[in-house]
Amino acid sequence: MMQFYEKSSSILELPQVLALLAQAAVSSEAKEQALALTPSDSPVEVTRRLQETSAARRMTDLKGAPSFREVRPIAAAVQRAERDGTLSTRELLDVAAVLRASRVVKDYGSQDREEKTCIDYLFQSLHTNRFLEDKIFTAIISEEEIADSASTELAAIRRQMRLATSKIRESLQKIISSSYYDKYLQEPIITMRSNRYVVPVKSECRNGIPGLLHDVSASGATLFIEPMTVVQANNELRELGAKEKQEIERILMELSVGIAAHSNDILSDYTLLVTLDGIFARARLSYQLNAMEPKLSTDGSILLNGARHPLLDPKIAVPIDVRLGSDFDTLVITGPNTGGKTVSLKTIGLLTLMAQCGLHIPVNDGSQITVFSKVLADIGDEQSIEQSLSTFSSHMTNIVHILEEADENTLILFDELGAGTDPVEGAALAISIIGNARKKGACIAATTHYAELKIFAITTPGVQNASCEFDVETLQPTYRLLIGVPGKSNAFAISRRLGLSEEIIEEAKKQINSESLQFEDVLSQLEQQRHAMEQEKLETRKLRLKMEQDAKTAEEYRIQMEQLREKASIRARADAQALLDDARETANQVFQELDTMRRQARKQESAQAANEMRTEIRRRLNQAEDQLGPRRDFVPPPQADDAPLTPGDTVELLSTRTKATVLSVRKDGTLTLQAGILNITAKRSEVRKTKDVKPAPQKTVTRSSNGLRTAAAPRELDLRGMTVEESLAVLEQFLDNALLSKVETVTVIHGKGTGALRSAVHQMLKTSRYVKSFRLGRYGEGEAGVTVVTLR
Repeated sequence: MMQFYEKSSSILELPQVLALLAQAAVSSEAKEQALALTPSDSPVEVTRRLQETSAARRMTDLKGAPSFREVRPIAAAVQRAERDGTLSTRELLDVAAVLRASRVVKDYGSQDREEKTCIDYLFQSLHTNRFLEDKIFTAIISEEEIADSASTELAAIRRQMRLATSKIRESLQKIISSSYYDKYLQEPIITMRSNRYVVPVKSECRNGIPGLLHDVSASGATLFIEPMTVVQANNELRELGAKEKQEIERILMELSVGIAAHSNDILSDYTLLVTLDGIFARARLSYQLNAMEPKLSTDGSILLNGARHPLLDPKIAVPIDVRLGSDFDTLVITGPNTGGKTVSLKTIGLLTLMAQCGLHIPVNDGSQITVFSKVLADIGDEQSIEQSLSTFSSHMTNIVHILEEADENTLILFDELGAGTDPVEGAALAISIIGNARKKGACIAATTHYAELKIFAITTPGVQNASCEFDVETLQPTYRLLIGVPGKSNAFAISRRLGLSEEIIEEAKKQINSESLQFEDVLSQLEQQRHAMEQEKLETRKLRLKMEQDAKTAEEYRIQMEQLREKASIRARADAQALLDDARETANQVFQELDTMRRQARKQESAQAANEMRTEIRRRLNQAEDQLGPRRDFVPPPQADDAPLTPGDTVELLSTRTKATVLSVRKDGTLTLQAGILNITAKRSEVRKTKDVKPAPQKTVTRSSNGLRTAAAPRELDLRGMTVEESLAVLEQFLDNALLSKVETVTVIHGKGTGALRSAVHQMLKTSRYVKSFRLGRYGEGEAGVTVVTLR
């Protein structure tokens, strides 16, 4: 019985699809497994196969397919190594290639991916043996050559062989280059005979060059003689050659032992690589057929949307929509010859078998199939791709086998059921056969020309008509499958289009009984109505598509305008916000500067008032002291003088006998003095000019017009013209005075120049405990030539 199932698979052209799968595989064993692939009747197994194919296709979409080019048959070689056999260089290279393929494929599967797949475990199960792989590839250069680096002993032997060869050739070169031996030589060349170096000697000069004869030319005119001078060297070279051969055998044996030690891992990797090759071959075939994974139905139904026969040219194949097993279990397909009935039947069966093999099928989204235990087919006519079983007896033999094997989990496909015999008896048999198969619970799709089967499908629950559309105007089939519409043979219409006399056609119609004629008329009316409805449906669809396209265009335009409006609004808000931010920043800076100026003004006023208050208090204390009368140790106070005073003069306060420096002389004669850290205002009559010599100003003090004339802590310091050491000393003194005078902001003038003085000043300001912050001057302040310092 299983033999007939395999025959049905062949009739449905599954082997041709598997041949395409084998072409997509890379390794020879994967190709063999592809050709031997059989449909599974286990839903779990089918689900696993389909998921593997989908996973491989997704991985191929993301990063391409892994390479299986180096996966070669190695099972026999590994097993011989396990039995202490020595492998050839070709076998060793094949094993190393599999080891490399295993490593590369494992790396491919180990790349970071967010999505985990059902074939990840296959990649993770691969073993890698980089040591053995490199050892083989390092030792064996090619199938005919072992590398010198395979062992130190081999390298030493070959070095000696090269030296011996060089010595032999050098000796022979002297002979063939000698004018003495020239008359004995046939040609001045060095050649080899029996793996020994010889020279060609004329036969008549046999004794001219003493040596061993190894060969004679075909004409007998030339003798190949090994001169006695190189016999010993040739013997040594032969001995070295034997040692080389022994060492190579030892190396090959050592590598074979290494393979035997890891034979289980190597064979396991080979099996996994072949499995992965087969899975990715299914993914490649999915790309080739533009196929997808169908859903698996559990209610015994088939739904194929836009199904295409995988062996037909996709450019000309017409997709069909098929459903079966949901609201009906039997589909009766009718229509004219060459209309596509058989192709539709084969498409249903072949796509079902492909899915059960784990292959994606060429359908559209939403398609689903049922996993059947058997798919049985009786197909054969002029359109059969494989072979024809056209006789009634052949059909009936197949039908007998089918009915014997049919059960509730079987898909049965009948082509031209009941054909090849009397139409009345054939139609009766066809109805009975379908009824028997339905009783067994099978899903059935059958093609026929019999009107009785059309009526049977109309009147029997669970049986549905279908037809392959035929265009009478062009006399061409459209190959569309129409579910629910019985087909016509269109014999009269085709004959009329081909020019058959109307009289003959009318006479033929009279030969048909009235019921059949009425039925055909009903079918014609239904066909006309269907055409009209199809046309209306097509027009409606066009209008709907146009409306949807217009609505989509309008929506896209609306979204585009909203986006442009939003962008413009955002840009305007950003520009306005930038203006507001600039204005706010400018206002804040102005307010900060005003606050700073107010604080500085208040501090100056407070300091001036405090100095005046101290002076007034000391004056009153002096008056009170004067009123107390002279003391026992009274010393007459110094008297004021009227000597003219200028800024920089040293004076003595009469009341306290404290020395001070004149800072300024006002118009009313009032003096502003600097006594230590204090600023004092005094009248001319309260001081006298001292006779102390005015100290000469020092270069290290300042060059500013305002200068550090006193401890009055000016707000500017000019360091231009000073050395770095001088400027840092002056700057430190300047900051001390400014801090004591409670000045918050000062300006240091260092100039632009090379920037060395500026860098030194900034470095000192970074480490000074007096400095809160500092910055270069702005436009109008001196820019990079000055530094504005804020004190703590």
